[in-house]
Amino acid sequence: MTTKSENEIEIEVKIADSPALIEAAQRVRYSVFYDEYGAQPTAQMAKEKLDIDKYDVITDHLVVIDHSEKENLGVVGTYRMLRADKLGAEHDFYTASEYDIHKLKESGADLLELGRSCVMPEYRTRPVLQLLWQGIASYLAEHKIDLMFGCASFNGTDISKIEKELSYLYHYHLATDSLRAKALDDLYVDMNILPKNEVSHNMKQIFTNLPPLIKGYLRVGASIGDGAIIDRQFNTVDVCIIMPTHLVTERYLKHYQRKTQGLMPADSQFAREMQANDKN
Repeated sequence: MTTKSENEIEIEVKIADSPALIEAAQRVRYSVFYDEYGAQPTAQMAKEKLDIDKYDVITDHLVVIDHSEKENLGVVGTYRMLRADKLGAEHDFYTASEYDIHKLKESGADLLELGRSCVMPEYRTRPVLQLLWQGIASYLAEHKIDLMFGCASFNGTDISKIEKELSYLYHYHLATDSLRAKALDDLYVDMNILPKNEVSHNMKQIFTNLPPLIKGYLRVGASIGDGAIIDRQFNTVDVCIIMPTHLVTERYLKHYQRKTQGLMPADSQFAREMQANDKN
């Protein structure tokens, strides 16, 4: 999947198909998470300038490639995607280290965990991000995914600086109880900080202040788990994103259907049950 900018620079989004491309994605992750945002690397990661963990070998790595860029194989962005059928007995989803996700796993949905999303600063443009979402949509169609979830982050760990944003997410975007992941008890940070009436009159500005990734999820119908998490290693406050694919808004669904030949996963048993619940 490719597009061209005004300068005719070709940008491609695809699943990494070689160890070298996966390493390039890990290098981009290190640059963004550790160099730019101040995460704390292990000694091995600092030496190799790679963001690495045990999940890299069982996930698919969506990569954004600028073919005019020679450094790092042209990789300028990445998304890590983990399907439930890739988990062995020795693994659980990464999100399970922060949230109780048993409701998601017992939902009957075909699950996809999204994570490690990052794009180099000069490529954080609407066309590139839209292309990245088109790549995700194609992946959803190919693997018939019903439900996406994962952690999204606010940079920094000072809750007082984002109390309006967390309260807004709690009051207006909390996931339905049947799918509501909850932060683990020893990590739980209450998002219900300010009363609803204190955020209701300023929702537009609060939404504008949200991190771009979280805004993007909300625009395509995502909801939020109960409780935030302070991640000291990554210097972030995390929230849990939950998105049944049938909730993708009509505008996005039509757009992605054109890209995926109408194969969005909207007719699974899980989707039919969720749609029926929406009408009740």
